[in-house]
Amino acid sequence: MSSNQNLKELQWFLQAINMENQNLHSISFYLFQPTSNCYQETNNSININISKENLNHFSSFLTKLSESNNTKSTLRNLEFHRVEWNSQQVRNLETLLSNHQCVKQLVFRRNRFNDKSMLDFSEILKRNKVIKEIMISESCIGSIGAGLIASSLMVNHSLEELQIWEDSVGSRGAEEISKMIEVNPNLKLLTIFDSNDIIATPLISSVLARNRATEVHVWCGEKNGEKCSKVVEFVHGNSTLRIYKLNLSGTCRVACSLGMNFTVKSLDMTGVKIKSKCAKEFRWVLEQNQTLKEVNFSRTCLKDKGIVYVAAGLFKNHSLQTLHLTGNLFGGIGVEHLLCPISRFSSLQMQANISLKCVTFGGGRRRIGRDGLAAITQFLITNETVTRFGIHDDESLRPDDFVKIFKSLEKNASLKCLCLQGCKGVQGETLLQTILETLHINPWIEEIDLSRTPLHNSGKTTGIYQRLGQNENPEPEMDLLKDMPLTEPKSCRVFFCGQEYAGKTTLCHSILQNFCASTLPYLDQVRTIVNPMEQDVKTVGIKIKTFKDEDTKISIWNLAGQHEFFSLHDLMFPGHGSASIFVIISSLFRKPSNKEPKSTAEIEEDLQYWLRFIVSNSKRAVQQCMLPSVAVVLTHFDKINQSSQNLQQTVDSIQRLRDKFQGYVEFYPTVFTVDARSSASVSKLTHHIRKTCKTILQRVPRVYQLCNDLIHILSQWRSENYNKPAMKWKEFGELCQVKVLPLRIRSRHYNKEAVEMKRRAVATCLHHIGEVIYFDELEFLILDCEWFCGEALGQLIKLNVRKQQSSENNGFISRKELEKILRGSLQSPMPGMGSKVFENLDASDLVRMMLKLELCYEQDASDQNSLLLIPSILEEGRGKPQRWQISSSDCLYAGRHLKCDDSSHMFLTPGFFPRLQVHLHNRIKALMSQHGATYSLGKYLISISINGVYIRVELGGQLGYYIDVLACSTKNLTETLRVIQQLIIPAIQSVCHGITMTENIIRPECVRNLTPPRYRRTQCAPLQQLKQALLSLPADSMYDYQYTWSSVLDSGRPILQEGFDFARDLLSDDDFREVLHRRYHDLHNLAQELQIPNENNPQEQDQPITISNEAEKVEPSFGGIAKGVEEVLQRLKIIEQEIRDLKQEIQGLRYYEHRLLLELHRKVNYIATFNAQVEERKVPNMFYFVKAENYSRRLITTMVSGMTALRLHMLCEFRGQMHVVEDQMGCEMMQVDNMAVKSLAPYMKKFMVMVTFALKIGAHLAAGMGEMIPDLSKEVAHLAGSLLLFGAVGATAAGAVGAAAIGCRNRSAEGSRGIQQDIKAAQQWMVDFLRERRCSTGKDIAEKFGLWRVRYRDNGQIAWICRRHMYARSAEIIEVPI
Repeated sequence: MSSNQNLKELQWFLQAINMENQNLHSISFYLFQPTSNCYQETNNSININISKENLNHFSSFLTKLSESNNTKSTLRNLEFHRVEWNSQQVRNLETLLSNHQCVKQLVFRRNRFNDKSMLDFSEILKRNKVIKEIMISESCIGSIGAGLIASSLMVNHSLEELQIWEDSVGSRGAEEISKMIEVNPNLKLLTIFDSNDIIATPLISSVLARNRATEVHVWCGEKNGEKCSKVVEFVHGNSTLRIYKLNLSGTCRVACSLGMNFTVKSLDMTGVKIKSKCAKEFRWVLEQNQTLKEVNFSRTCLKDKGIVYVAAGLFKNHSLQTLHLTGNLFGGIGVEHLLCPISRFSSLQMQANISLKCVTFGGGRRRIGRDGLAAITQFLITNETVTRFGIHDDESLRPDDFVKIFKSLEKNASLKCLCLQGCKGVQGETLLQTILETLHINPWIEEIDLSRTPLHNSGKTTGIYQRLGQNENPEPEMDLLKDMPLTEPKSCRVFFCGQEYAGKTTLCHSILQNFCASTLPYLDQVRTIVNPMEQDVKTVGIKIKTFKDEDTKISIWNLAGQHEFFSLHDLMFPGHGSASIFVIISSLFRKPSNKEPKSTAEIEEDLQYWLRFIVSNSKRAVQQCMLPSVAVVLTHFDKINQSSQNLQQTVDSIQRLRDKFQGYVEFYPTVFTVDARSSASVSKLTHHIRKTCKTILQRVPRVYQLCNDLIHILSQWRSENYNKPAMKWKEFGELCQVKVLPLRIRSRHYNKEAVEMKRRAVATCLHHIGEVIYFDELEFLILDCEWFCGEALGQLIKLNVRKQQSSENNGFISRKELEKILRGSLQSPMPGMGSKVFENLDASDLVRMMLKLELCYEQDASDQNSLLLIPSILEEGRGKPQRWQISSSDCLYAGRHLKCDDSSHMFLTPGFFPRLQVHLHNRIKALMSQHGATYSLGKYLISISINGVYIRVELGGQLGYYIDVLACSTKNLTETLRVIQQLIIPAIQSVCHGITMTENIIRPECVRNLTPPRYRRTQCAPLQQLKQALLSLPADSMYDYQYTWSSVLDSGRPILQEGFDFARDLLSDDDFREVLHRRYHDLHNLAQELQIPNENNPQEQDQPITISNEAEKVEPSFGGIAKGVEEVLQRLKIIEQEIRDLKQEIQGLRYYEHRLLLELHRKVNYIATFNAQVEERKVPNMFYFVKAENYSRRLITTMVSGMTALRLHMLCEFRGQMHVVEDQMGCEMMQVDNMAVKSLAPYMKKFMVMVTFALKIGAHLAAGMGEMIPDLSKEVAHLAGSLLLFGAVGATAAGAVGAAAIGCRNRSAEGSRGIQQDIKAAQQWMVDFLRERRCSTGKDIAEKFGLWRVRYRDNGQIAWICRRHMYARSAEIIEVPI
């Protein structure tokens, strides 16, 4: 005692707890000690030792401690060693705990409780809400004590940690604790060390079943701590459950609790024996559990039956990512079942489990076998999700088996890590080379683990790891398209075009038979055999026959002649650079069964349709590298008299068509007249096809060399895959990765997008040459073109859609019914087609293709069972009276007539309008929910309603060469036309790409009354012509310009009366501003030429004045059109203000016109009187040239050597009133030589452009000029230079004069010298030219030009003026004849 200065008497403890400076946190009581004493272990803790003789002090210490005020706020922990509790002591403890609300931890080590004291203690726990942690160690509480504690914790939910060490609570106590866990959600830690591992089952089961966040540690072993082991561990922090030892029933019970659990993400049962009964329970776990991410069943003695249950669970599991099954006892059957849910066995089958990312199995005890190997290779070929795959310590697989495994990895783009550690069969040079070849093809493999294998032990894996490192390094960037070599194409397509009964199919067979049989492959010989019944069957869709002519592949595409199939022809039309020829076939008889010949007009109509079809589609190509080659064939020639007059008339009409389409197609001069059934009769046609194909193949652009290689690769792929008619784009990518080196991704960091672009370019090239059907929107390549065009798409045209509620066919069909029809087409007999084709292509894939190709659309895209509408199967209406949905006095009517610019050679093909119906629907689909848009279709009609604007889009014309867009609206004209201009017309132009459509204005009365198309055809005003008319008017007449409509009669009965409409009621504000902008632009350039200074503000010449344009503030988009009612009213007010602004702008425009014309005449008078000494003004100076073109005249502003058929004219030079002389004969100029160009070019460049501007802005000056005035956008480009051009309408007008003044200072001196020299040279040329034409006398000039030589009385200057001025201004002039 004396050696330890800290030991004190027990009484010191009583004093210490009453000291104010003591800060006690922990007090420990040790009973049954040799001596009684206390000592302060740390500054905050005291240990009290009580001997057996002083046990009675323990109760008093508890009492004194409970009465101490100094420890109430500081005491945290109480620890009791070897205390034998009685009821009184428990009550004292209760008092202590009630007075010390800061006590959080109670520790009982080797204590003893009798039944009464244990009961009292449990009551304390029920009432105490402060204690957070209780630890009971070696206190022999047994199952009863455990039950009492559990019952108290059912009420007390504040306790967070419960630890019971080296005590046997028994199964009964464990069950009671498990019941407590079910109702107590706040317990954070449960640790139990028991002598029997059976207690773990109920504890962990309850935690898992109730999804408690309780951390559980269960140990078992002898009491002395030897041979102890962990049974179960659940750590909620990382959601990991580890089971080290459980019996069969316990394992099953835990499995049951995991079914609906969401707290466990990782389950590790390594070493726990799992029998098939437990595996069956785990099947249910995998099916039900949605959070389990990782499962480790290594060394669990699982056999084939158990693996079958696990695999069955994987079919419905959507969360598990990692599954370890190494060291088990299953063999090939188990492997086969295990890999089944993560494999595919046909291209139509979906992979059942797509969440699993890592799978490992293996062990030396069982054989994987042939079935297991087959399952492994199938898995590696078809799986798209697993990234890590391992086979460990296998002794059954041979080196050849591993060769097959690595070969199957060539097409796998998802696997990143392959582990084969410990496998005895990984050895040999063959396997090593196979691994290296696989790594060259497949760059996605990042790791191959070959540790403990013979290959690794022999040190031969270095090359493998080097190749893996190379796959890691990025390849240098290169131009992937330029590095692909080009070659001449080897295949040409021949399109047989013609109406039904023309004999196209018979002619096709005769041509095939006309080839020598020895030159045809055997399969093609078989295909040329014609079934007699087939002769009488009409062609459905498109039929394709292919044969080889030496090294050239020729395929004949027989287009169906029935009108219902015409809508499919556009889809298959050859694209840019495609080697193809067209053979138009027409029968000389209406039907083969009778002898009624066709008239010349009927044959001409047939031929003209197909010629226009060819021209129209060829214009849609991105680039037209050559004109389409066309030949005409007349069939059934054997039935007609060769001397027939009708035949000669037919030949003459074909000659007229040849002349008409010259420059559009390359017309073969010979017309073939044949008997389609006779091979001898078609021999010349066959020779022509052969020769033309070879010629065209030399002329068309070259194709990628890869295309010729891919043709053979794709053919081989089809033969290996049951003649599949189509392949998915992913399959094409895999094929390129394996078989085509230039299209291979060579490293993981390679530019995948560039390689993908390269693959698509090659696929597009294959499409252009007719080997496949491929569009960027599709996810497929169609390899069997005949099947797709004939059997698949051809079925759509023959659909017999069930009648809906109405008596008419509305074009809708259910997805299921459509798939059923298409599936029937898949099962149609196809030559050489294997029986498994139905497993590789599904009808739903064809429906998706149709949606992407815009052949149909869904009624409701959000509904999977939505009806589909196929416009091509719509039926025509029954002539119901047409009327607008709304009719009120405030309705406004507007229409636009869109017509093919060259309707004599082109039209809107039959496939155009169905595509437009789908395309326009897809465009406004988003507006349906936003603005309440509606959309309905007819055979040749589209009806749209968007927020009060009702629109009808109608296809018109016998061959569909125009489209009418009619609108009825309660909104203003500008708002209504913006819907048409920004939504409807762009959609039309995108579908008829390559065909120019001219826009015309439909008479509003025809729109209001929905006048039939045959009557309103003449009631259209060309939009550009109307704008040009406004440009030719004086500015103050623009706003009040009227357009006059003619009357329409039907058999003398008036349909439409004559009438007129103001231009402001036909054009929108946007159109009016465009006209003003063009006028401002002309004024601006004229001001530049005239060099006019700013008279109002010369100090600010460099700052152009800007006028605010209210229209610029209005958003010109569809979103700005579809507004609410209040915003529409506000918009009407803005439009009214804009109209007032337009009038103000027109007034300002007229002011600038007047000012510029004054300056112009001043310049013209200067030119007219310049150098009066030249021949004493014996000839006029103001001349211009005109060229006759297509019955019209065009003003020449640029002179070029070699121009022919020009005519020289003179202007009246009366000062201030220069004008064109009407009915002037002029003088012909046969050809322009270099001397004329040298003399006249400067004059034409400067003076004539200036004069032309004057003619355009002053209508009274342009009398007789009419349409001669050209578009000067190119001619005046040199005038603009660096001048200030304004985009806003008003800005240009106000800034024109100021901008002209800017250039005045720099160009005045240069312009003065230049114009003098130019005029002098031009005038001298004129004198010489008229002298050569013997037109030098006044009489000759008056006869040819209507001009007389006069002298002004006031200044004596000479001028040449017209007869009108001679009489009107006789007082001012004196005639001076020569």
